[in-house]
Amino acid sequence: MKQQPVKPPTRRSRAVAAKRSTIMDAALEFFSLYGIHGTSLDQVAERADVSKTNLLYYFPSKEELYVAVLKGILDVWLAPLKALRADQEPLQAIREYIRLKLDVSRHHPQASRLFCLEMIQGAPLLKLELQGGLKALVDEKSAMIERWIAEGHIAAVEPHHLIFMLWATTQHYADFWVQVEAVTGKTLDDEAFFQQTVENVQRVIIDGIRPR
Repeated sequence: MKQQPVKPPTRRSRAVAAKRSTIMDAALEFFSLYGIHGTSLDQVAERADVSKTNLLYYFPSKEELYVAVLKGILDVWLAPLKALRADQEPLQAIREYIRLKLDVSRHHPQASRLFCLEMIQGAPLLKLELQGGLKALVDEKSAMIERWIAEGHIAAVEPHHLIFMLWATTQHYADFWVQVEAVTGKTLDDEAFFQQTVENVQRVIIDGIRPR
């Protein structure tokens, strides 16, 4: 059966996508500060420069808007993990993963903090997504890491704990930016501090998993 060519997005579909993106960006700002219960749709609508009625056309409820924002965050957050490939040199692949995750923390700090807040609250609106797509991806990458270990490319570590350690370390700089700034006087927005952070996290992790 001949495959039909993919039609390019229409002007209307691009406009709808742009409007949804504007609303979600505004929602992220409030959700990351006040959570779902402390945020009102009136606040989001005002920040997005749309009427509340117009907002509800795109997102029929605050819960649907919240879940859409969280799923968007998850896509950004998981992109570096998806980029890990079996054909890469393992230590270099993990070194690059660290850089990409810290880059996400630098450019999407609000998203990282909202995701952290949702996890602390037990992920009531995202649990199915975590148990589905997230778990499947982590299982896939854990199996890949196990192959690297079996082939002698990295030291014997439990893959899930390695991934958890990578997440915790790289996200710390976004989730606890106030603490980081209080101690160092800097954040990841400072280019020199960002590079220093990347190099030090890479050194600690890579030295720990380098085969002996």
